[in-house]
Amino acid sequence: MWEYNVLVVDDEDEIRDAIEIYLRNEGIKVFKAKDGLDGLMILEEEDIHLILMDIMMPRMDGIKATFKIRESKNIPIIMLSAKSEDTDKILGLNVGADDYITKPFNPMELVARVKSQLRRYINLGNYKQGEDEINVNGLILNKSTKMVTVDGEEIRLTPIEYKILELLMENRGRVFSIEEIYERVWKEPYFNSDNTVAVHIRRIREKIEINPKEPKYLKVVWGIGYKIEK
Repeated sequence: MWEYNVLVVDDEDEIRDAIEIYLRNEGIKVFKAKDGLDGLMILEEEDIHLILMDIMMPRMDGIKATFKIRESKNIPIIMLSAKSEDTDKILGLNVGADDYITKPFNPMELVARVKSQLRRYINLGNYKQGEDEINVNGLILNKSTKMVTVDGEEIRLTPIEYKILELLMENRGRVFSIEEIYERVWKEPYFNSDNTVAVHIRRIREKIEINPKEPKYLKVVWGIGYKIEK
């Protein structure tokens, strides 16, 4: 069983694969991305404890990706770069990186720095065990395993259904309009998509509610939108 999840963001296949080998030998699960945009997508889907981030990459470089991550997350970020100039190191640290390793790196040093940052993050209270689990009166959503249960019974949801439920459960008590649900889940502009959202809401209710016509969890606020009761 993996103890930690590390995301490696680098445009070189050989670098990603090598780092995966080093970290897997330490019981660390590795997720791999070829640029900043791919890294951000994985970060939204997985419970990541640390990021190894290359600086020079196509589409979105490590500086821009780190800046974006720091808008909402405080997980450790170690920058990787073939450049050794102080300006690059300073720039990376200024946008929110926690450490810096210059390529080519010593595998033992890389592993040691990763472990050091993980211990600091986990043991000093920045990471809360169990914070990836949301429990609303027996309806439990685990963001790490992507599992949803109702009174201990596992519920099978499609990826879109899961994302809608996750959005509502993370913000329980708050009412979301159909337009807002669509744009935050589908990641595209809303355009006459009322029925699309309504169909998915109905399917979620059929799966999580004992009586979908008298829902316990997923409530409609007429003329406004939907919410999960606190």
